[in-house]
Amino acid sequence: MSIPFVKDFDFKYGECSVMSPLVKRVIANNPGPFTYTGTGVYIIGNKEVAIIDPGPNTPEHKNAIKKALTGKKVTHIFLTHHHLDHSPLAKPLALEYGCNIYGLSIDIKKRNSFPSLEAGEDNTFKPDIDVKCGDLFKGGEWTIEAIHTPGHTSNHVCYALREENLLFSGDHIMGWSTSVVSPYEGHMGDYINSLKKIKERNFSIIFPTHGTYIDKVDSFIDAYINHRYYREKQIIEALKTGSGLILDIVKKLYLGLDKRLYPAAAHSVLSHLIYLREKGVVMATADNGLDCHYKIIES
Repeated sequence: MSIPFVKDFDFKYGECSVMSPLVKRVIANNPGPFTYTGTGVYIIGNKEVAIIDPGPNTPEHKNAIKKALTGKKVTHIFLTHHHLDHSPLAKPLALEYGCNIYGLSIDIKKRNSFPSLEAGEDNTFKPDIDVKCGDLFKGGEWTIEAIHTPGHTSNHVCYALREENLLFSGDHIMGWSTSVVSPYEGHMGDYINSLKKIKERNFSIIFPTHGTYIDKVDSFIDAYINHRYYREKQIIEALKTGSGLILDIVKKLYLGLDKRLYPAAAHSVLSHLIYLREKGVVMATADNGLDCHYKIIES
């Protein structure tokens, strides 16, 4: 299924760009196969401001953020989730500006030892205040709403700017690529339900943490959801006609994929298989895992 990705956009690393009357963005110089051009840090407001996903704690990036904050009072720092390309700079900024960090906690030490992807986990991740879905936060010019969107990770939160009917989607929805849904941190069923939850809100525009904005919101989310259903159908057909090993399915379904993304594709297929197993469509030779043999349950 075709998703209308937008991969080309103009920006300069470290430059503070005006995205809307209440939104500015600074992109960190940490490009990669999962971060695309880098982490986009959003600054909300003009005097009393909030920051969403401050990004990596590097001297160059920290200096760029501090320059963008000149003359402003930072009142809130919001985190979408606990990955290293999103959260490490939060604590140094919070200490410097005397504000709280908001997000949804996750007990990383108690998590399953399944191999992580992307930039890895921020082991120091600990918001000062845990948000709940529907929580509202006020600044001088803005109102931010927390929307729990599990799927990419169990603690993923999107943030809506009510004054402009826009959404900061973190890694839940990205304009340049699909999001990684990797067990056991992520869950495909939760992810699809979270996409539907966002679509029901009828946002005018979406600002992801990586890549450029999405302005044809409904059709884009529809394509995102349909892509997941189509991939599920492809996996079922692959199981019916060939091997039940995940690596074989990846090679068949992801033709032309950058090989650096093979692990992500394997995790995504596994997430689909776990979801199909929960729905009683698929069985496995052992506990869900990358090396298991999967097959269709005959009705």
